[in-house]
Amino acid sequence: MGAEERLERARELYEQAVFGGDVDATAAADRELDAIEADLALARGRIVHARFLHERTEDPRESALFQRAAELYQRLGDVRGEAEALFWIGTFHQVVRHDNETAVPAFVRSYELATQAGDKLTMSYAIRHLGIAEHVAGRLDTARERLEESVQLRRELGFSAGVAMNLIGLAHIAVADGRADEVPELLREAESLAEASDAPGVLRWVGEARARLTR
Repeated sequence: MGAEERLERARELYEQAVFGGDVDATAAADRELDAIEADLALARGRIVHARFLHERTEDPRESALFQRAAELYQRLGDVRGEAEALFWIGTFHQVVRHDNETAVPAFVRSYELATQAGDKLTMSYAIRHLGIAEHVAGRLDTARERLEESVQLRRELGFSAGVAMNLIGLAHIAVADGRADEVPELLREAESLAEASDAPGVLRWVGEARARLTR
């Protein structure tokens, strides 16, 4: 159900409460509005995060928006939504704050809930970022396993730009693990997938990785 339909439903429930004397209608209306608020908080938080990636300036609203979304989704029993919000909470701490200690539990719970909901896309994001945390911690075997799982999920979904991003990550892990000979092929596939997906941002990252890793 979209936001417009939920707003219309909340209006109808208001009338049921006021004119029809339905004592349960206001609680039902609250649920409709909570769902809209959760979706809006998540969407706005993602935009704030995208702005951070360009400007590299932390916006204090980002964490609060994702926390609010997670709270509302949990209250609504929306497992898929809660999984996605928890992923973004983890991303805020990992990417903005460079705090993997706080990020990892959020990613783990996101992955668990996304698995429960059958949401392979959020699973692929959560396990990718768990892999990044393992890479930072120097646990390269586990990091590679996490990114390879994310690659598999994203291939199943046809999310080629996302596969390309993970192949770049695997190239970095390969270098750190003394397997630099694997890098050219990983980056060639990443480049091909990014081109096919019309993802110039990912293509730029491929070029940066090639310059850094194949010197």
